Amino acid sequence: MRKKRVMVIGPSRCGKTTLVNILNDYDGPLRKTQDMIYGVNTIDVPGSYIENPWMYKHLIAAAQDASHVLILVDQSRCGNMYSPGFAKAFRCPVIGVITKIDLMPENEELCLRQLASIGVSEPYYKISASSGVGTGALKEYLFNVEKKG
Repeated sequence: MRKKRVMVIGPSRCGKTTLVNILNDYDGPLRKTQDMIYGVNTIDVPGSYIENPWMYKHLIAAAQDASHVLILVDQSRCGNMYSPGFAKAFRCPVIGVITKIDLMPENEELCLRQLASIGVSEPYYKISASSGVGTGALKEYLFNVEKKG
């Protein structure tokens, strides 16, 4: 049986790769590519997959190897990149993550409404990868749930 990984989805420059590196306990340089990167614990999905709706079928197919899907919303740039109900396309649990919470706190409510519109249920994780806020709680949830499941 294949190892299930956490799939991380979000628009370009929302902090996906930084979060993936934290989830994989990787401290090396960032690797930018237009391909999905299968890490130790994660599947890092390039932003182009979410920014081009015709690529959704590839996301859904790759999610078959996922234990969870993390849908990221960038608090510093709260443009909606997702279709309403987008999260319902996945068969595994979908978790909403608001990134860059240390930037533009006035956008928090907009991000919360966006996650609800996408179809992601609460609780939502609010993180700042640069300061480490919230990343420990997210890792604990993901990896404790995997051990139980």
